[in-house]
Amino acid sequence: MAAASTTATAAGEERRGIPAASFVEDVQTYLTQSGLDVNASLSLLQERLQQYKIVEMKLLAQQRDLQAKIPDIEKCLDIVATLQSKKGSGEPLITDYEVSEGIYSRARIEEADSVCLWLGANVMLEYSCDEANALLKKNLENAKASLEVLVTDLQFLRDQETITQVTIARVYNWDVHQRRMKEAMKDT
Repeated sequence: MAAASTTATAAGEERRGIPAASFVEDVQTYLTQSGLDVNASLSLLQERLQQYKIVEMKLLAQQRDLQAKIPDIEKCLDIVATLQSKKGSGEPLITDYEVSEGIYSRARIEEADSVCLWLGANVMLEYSCDEANALLKKNLENAKASLEVLVTDLQFLRDQETITQVTIARVYNWDVHQRRMKEAMKDT
């Protein structure tokens, strides 16, 4: 048997508040060191697995939000670039824009020195085209970086879920084996 009852994954550390799960090599030693019986241990492991599932749902929601936000930012960058390219040409920009869901109107933009950007919480602020371009590029970089971190967090979390599920199976199977051995001892 191994000298230690558990070997921690990911150096036994948490990642952004997500605790690392420990792989149980020796169930008997694990139960002895934790001071738990099989049922309490299984209950604790199931609870941890549920916590992982809840965190996973939250991270997936954040991922969906960012995946929806990135194309919007890119579209805004394209619009600002189009406005900047038409600037000084004397040629008006004619475009259709959405007033409300499913309701569009046509606009004629002669010269645009500034644009208004939604900041959130029903707040809109006017920026010069250059400032808007810089802000949108920064927001796009931040959103992509956040998405990368979220994907890494989700992978870590899925690894912890797998380790916990394997540990549950190992503890359960160990218990079944112990019960069968006791039954066999009674029969002899």
